[in-house]
Amino acid sequence: MRPTWTSAELQRHARDEAYALPLHLIDVSKPRLFEEDTIGHYFERLRRDDPVHWHSNDYYGPFWSVTRYQDIMQVDTQHGLFSSDWSQGGISLFNAPMDERLQMFIAMDPPKHDAQRKSVSPIVAPGNLAALQATIRQRTADVLDSLPLGQTFNWVERVSIELTTQMLATLFDFPFEDRRLLTRWSDVATSVPGTDRITESPEARSAELAQCLAYFTRLWNERVNRPGGHDLVSMLAHSPATRDMSPREYLGNLLLLIVGGNDTSRNSMSGGVLALFEHPQQAAKLRANPALIESMVPEIIRWQTPLPHMRRTALADTELAGKSIKKGDKLAMWYLSGNRDATAIDDPDAFIIDRPKPRQHLSFGFGIHRCVGNRLAEMQLRILWEEVLPRFSAIEVVGPPQRTKSNFVRGFTELPVQLRR
Repeated sequence: MRPTWTSAELQRHARDEAYALPLHLIDVSKPRLFEEDTIGHYFERLRRDDPVHWHSNDYYGPFWSVTRYQDIMQVDTQHGLFSSDWSQGGISLFNAPMDERLQMFIAMDPPKHDAQRKSVSPIVAPGNLAALQATIRQRTADVLDSLPLGQTFNWVERVSIELTTQMLATLFDFPFEDRRLLTRWSDVATSVPGTDRITESPEARSAELAQCLAYFTRLWNERVNRPGGHDLVSMLAHSPATRDMSPREYLGNLLLLIVGGNDTSRNSMSGGVLALFEHPQQAAKLRANPALIESMVPEIIRWQTPLPHMRRTALADTELAGKSIKKGDKLAMWYLSGNRDATAIDDPDAFIIDRPKPRQHLSFGFGIHRCVGNRLAEMQLRILWEEVLPRFSAIEVVGPPQRTKSNFVRGFTELPVQLRR
């Protein structure tokens, strides 16, 4: 972020630039725009003037940016035409060499996708979610009761990371004392070495992911010969669709589950605090009627959009919004932009906790790849706010948030706050 500019100056500059640049120069994949939270101006320009936008840069090569709600839906729900399979490039804009691509079920097409997804879906079945509620509530209460009053602390570290990491440890039946390894591996998995202060080089990133695989291989070996357990490792080890995975495919699915179980909840927990602080009328509305938590939770997830995009690859020549898409072209579905599309969502730039249709958003994706843990993420957020409201009269943000430098994870590294009883 440019240190000599105020936040308002930064936003004004970004808006001026977004509308002054020739269309072919607009590149919405720049991580800096997400770190500065100025990306919205460029999406707004594209939605207006070039909603399916062709661009090429040195890192990603050529790709289409799909920025309107309905066009994103069209791509996301036509898996027979727009592939997410790792052999076609997967879900990342970066075309990794074939031998470096990780296989995971979100980066597969049917029928293999369907079989592997089914292997882990029991973890979020309604009965299991009901059984987890008491545990989530007790842990949330314990974390909130440990927080200092009237002192500045980092909400991301003390609350968002801690609660989501505890949840991940439970889902994997992972040694609780080592649970922060899960947070680290999630960050490493989504890092771009040398650019985001997480990993210094591709070699360092690969070394840490190898440690992840080694740790989970030990857990697999402990559980594969036991009767099937109710944790994710046991489910993978015993399911016919996943029990014969290669080590790299096992690692890929582990990282998918770690990132999917971490980033949506973790960054929505922080984003909700910031949104309510920046919209005091909505915070007052919530205090007056705590039942609005039910509709506020999906609004927070829309507002934050923790995973701003997913990539697809065209399997045949086609047309999208009047543009000719060629076989082999890659497309970025910018969920963050679709969630600000006024043709699909009323007053999309406003944070409104009592929206009539709060789940009308793209943050979980659509079609066969819709987030398998969406109800668990909503439940964690709901319980958090049910426990926050009776404890604290206010959560005051007392300094500028520090955001992740990433176009794939829209999150926070720091959110300095103070609590009022």
